[in-house]
Amino acid sequence: MSSKIKILKKVMGSCYHSSDEVLFFCPKCKHHKKKLSVNLEKNKFQCWVCGFRGNNVRRLIRRFGSFTDQQEWAKFDDSVEIASFEEAFSMQQEPEENILQKIDLPEEFKTLCSDSLSLASKPILRFLYERGVSDLDILKWKIGYCPSGEYKERVIIPSFDDDGDVNYFVARTYGTDWMKYKNPPASRDIVFNELYVDFDDDLIIVEGVFDAVVAGNAVPILGSSLREDSKLIKKIVEHDTPVYIALDPDVEAKAMRLIKKMLTFDIEVYKIDITPYDDVGEMTRKEFNNRKIKAQLMTNDSFLERAISSI
Repeated sequence: MSSKIKILKKVMGSCYHSSDEVLFFCPKCKHHKKKLSVNLEKNKFQCWVCGFRGNNVRRLIRRFGSFTDQQEWAKFDDSVEIASFEEAFSMQQEPEENILQKIDLPEEFKTLCSDSLSLASKPILRFLYERGVSDLDILKWKIGYCPSGEYKERVIIPSFDDDGDVNYFVARTYGTDWMKYKNPPASRDIVFNELYVDFDDDLIIVEGVFDAVVAGNAVPILGSSLREDSKLIKKIVEHDTPVYIALDPDVEAKAMRLIKKMLTFDIEVYKIDITPYDDVGEMTRKEFNNRKIKAQLMTNDSFLERAISSI
């Protein structure tokens, strides 16, 4: 225990002891008092000012310490796999990672982020409001529509990369077209709306873009299964981001595969139960946040228990 505290002091700075906890300055909110409480026995930490927290103290070493610090910590914590972690980081140096996908929105695209909307926008707004999408959501997600052309009578939700360029868009019908979604012929190996994603906060992985609107700091995977070398997983590993899985109940097997990938990279991962809803988009924000609070922390043991119970 004393060896771990010594490493923590090297990484986090001075501390003082309070009962069974050790208090440090919080590296997130940088409060002038030592408000980051670390409990080594329970393997948890939490800042009582900004709420920065985690269920594995090792996250502090990984995020704020050096590689040498991680190696030292590994001597006292045999669950760390430094090699796997470093290998994941090295993936970012591959040449194809630097190739950024950029596409154009349809020529017929009309924004809904305007004070002077035409009468033609009314059914689109009604469609969005019925799904719980607010005016603020429309502004944040830069939602628009196409009144004609290849994407006629479809709501267009663009995705922006970290530089603010469009790298994808979702086209969802609000009319009578039998095909619900008609998306562009472009790669889905992106971080949807990366421009607005905070990887230093809890990240929710959902299936569709309307699920992400409800969930908050969320990324829709748009039906993909996420390869281990996907851009999203690389970002998560790079930032050591806590992840909440909230996929549709009818893709439970995919959710479990994704959880297994997160555990492989030693990511703190939770599973949110959204039943009896078909997807997160059917839930209110309040209901979803309540489910998030009750999410199950997934470990190798709990993953195995779920896998066995599903046989």
